[in-house]
Amino acid sequence: MRAFTEFVDSLSEWTGRFVAWFTLAIVLIQFAVVLMRYVFGVGSIWAQESILYLHAFLFMLAAAYTLKHDGHVRVDIFYREARPRLKATVNLVGALLFVVPVALVILKLSWPYVGQSWAILEKSKETSGIPAVFVLKTAIPLFAVQMVLQGLSMAAHAALALGGDHDELEALRFHGN
Repeated sequence: MRAFTEFVDSLSEWTGRFVAWFTLAIVLIQFAVVLMRYVFGVGSIWAQESILYLHAFLFMLAAAYTLKHDGHVRVDIFYREARPRLKATVNLVGALLFVVPVALVILKLSWPYVGQSWAILEKSKETSGIPAVFVLKTAIPLFAVQMVLQGLSMAAHAALALGGDHDELEALRFHGN
């Protein structure tokens, strides 16, 4: 179980750190779009769409990283001050009853949608837009798979903590504070 959690956690960590660079790209491209438009009077649909693509990939592919680092919204009425075992129980139940099932539903529902887009190699509706809408839509099932994996890792960490693993209990002691 430990090998699984280490693999998934490192995958989420690597993906999150990689797509974080998309933020810089978004800022630079947006700056270029504004400069081109208002200084040179030239527009670029391709550049504007690339901002949309990068933004979508950033948020979809960094979601598991955010879950790993406890960055998602949580009703924190009691969790912050709870003991590590209660935190582990909340994490286990939350992962198995909410994160994993919702991500599986998203995966199931997005598969035909994305498959159809790949089947026709869907392009932008704009003539000079990015001809790869199918790649953009691929972020949806990738998001779902990453969330399932990170949710299972979260559940495994919680199960280890509830089983008495000292390192996991210690990690939860400061988790959410």
